[in-house]
Amino acid sequence: MTIGTFARMAQLSPKALRLYDELGLLTPAAVDSHSGYRYYRPAQLERARLISLLRRLGLPLAAIGAVLDLPPREAAAVVEAHRTHLAAQTAERERLAALVIDQLTGGHRAPAGPGASGTESAAGLRYASRTSPGLVRRTNEDVAYAGPHVLAVADGVSGPAGRAASTAAVGALLGWRPTGAVLESLAATVRSVQQAVRGVAAQGEAVTTLTALLRAGTDRVVVVHIGDTRAYVLRRGTLVQLTRDHTRVQSLVDEGVLAPEEAAAHPERALLTRALTASGHDLPDVSTHDVVPGDRYLLASDGLTAVVPTSGLRDMLATVTEPHDAVDALVAAAHEAGAPDNIACVIADVVTP
Repeated sequence: MTIGTFARMAQLSPKALRLYDELGLLTPAAVDSHSGYRYYRPAQLERARLISLLRRLGLPLAAIGAVLDLPPREAAAVVEAHRTHLAAQTAERERLAALVIDQLTGGHRAPAGPGASGTESAAGLRYASRTSPGLVRRTNEDVAYAGPHVLAVADGVSGPAGRAASTAAVGALLGWRPTGAVLESLAATVRSVQQAVRGVAAQGEAVTTLTALLRAGTDRVVVVHIGDTRAYVLRRGTLVQLTRDHTRVQSLVDEGVLAPEEAAAHPERALLTRALTASGHDLPDVSTHDVVPGDRYLLASDGLTAVVPTSGLRDMLATVTEPHDAVDALVAAAHEAGAPDNIACVIADVVTP
């Protein structure tokens, strides 16, 4: 059939069909050697309609090409990951809308979105989050999220794919609601995170760290961690790091080759040994921790922890009462130290319900 007839049946424009031909997504069955006119077979309608649907979903053309070449089950996993990414974007816009409405109406501060901070209360939990591009970087690949069930920070590698990967990883956590079988829920959540990062691989080198606290009842949290973002708990005045950096420098410290005080200035301090990538080869560490009223949790990217010493973190966490004031103070401290990298931090206080 002619390109015009095929376009009407596929509900696409001839211009779109020509573009898909140029990109190798939908090659005509025949092309007139004299006029260049394209002809298609009816059997190609299903592929054309699938391309149209994927475009309407906002999937990049490069990713559509990859999806079309995958077996149906794997293609569905990529689309599912994209849906998770869209859900994260929607949730972020909702938080920003709430912040604008709150400012316009003079109400209380809303939960934080990127670049802002706020405090919110859940059952036994008060929290705030903030990100900043820092003073050197032009873009911000860090993501911070704080909610009643999930606290998370992620640090993507530099570039659009890094931002997409960190956003997708955190977005995949937002549906966390532990069932009776917490381990099964956790395994499914980790798989969703891996699929989400894999789904943005078409945008470039999709690599991100992730550190998250997932509520597992009123007296326990699960820590999911990979990379060099960190989780701490301040309990009765003592600050304890709950995570271990997955970096070359930390490996040298563990092996006794490098002293801990030498790690901060080591030229390979940012070299990761484990991270979330499109391959999915690296798995996050998972641990559980008791929750005690009075605990204060800090999640942070290395844009904070690499420039503010542990003693400085501890002093601010111990003295600044409100979570939103505390995240602001931590970001300000990183800025005073030069803020050479993006900054993300989340603070959550465990309070008596």
